[in-house]
Amino acid sequence: MRTRVFNGKEQIFCEWRHRWVRLTPEEWVRQQLLHRLVEQLGYPASLIAVEVSLEKIINDKLPITNKKLRADAVVYNRAMKPLMLIECKAETVPLTQKTLDQAVIYNRRLNVPYLLLYNGPQTIFVDLTEENLRFSDSIPQLTIE
Repeated sequence: MRTRVFNGKEQIFCEWRHRWVRLTPEEWVRQQLLHRLVEQLGYPASLIAVEVSLEKIINDKLPITNKKLRADAVVYNRAMKPLMLIECKAETVPLTQKTLDQAVIYNRRLNVPYLLLYNGPQTIFVDLTEENLRFSDSIPQLTIE
């Protein structure tokens, strides 16, 4: 991963957005995760989108707000149907019920079968395809068809 200091601020190059972005603690975690998904777990980089806008997708399900809603990342299958929603937090921010609730709200319209919550030290993978939700603390190699 490439980093630099520009105008006194640290930046990291996001290969998915094809641009330099501010290097925040959450962005560092996100970039680490995305590279791990591609380099270690074999997820195709071309099927991962970063900061996916959810405003138009779920605005009818949420109270009116000025906050722009974005999923940290979404993994798609080869037919470009959303497969996994990813929510990242900084390493110092624990993954809590609030984090899971956020991902569930984002998933109301995306309707993905998998959720991944990640902050570096902590991983929560949720398989929504089972009648009873299945939780795991590891990231599986998903079959991306």
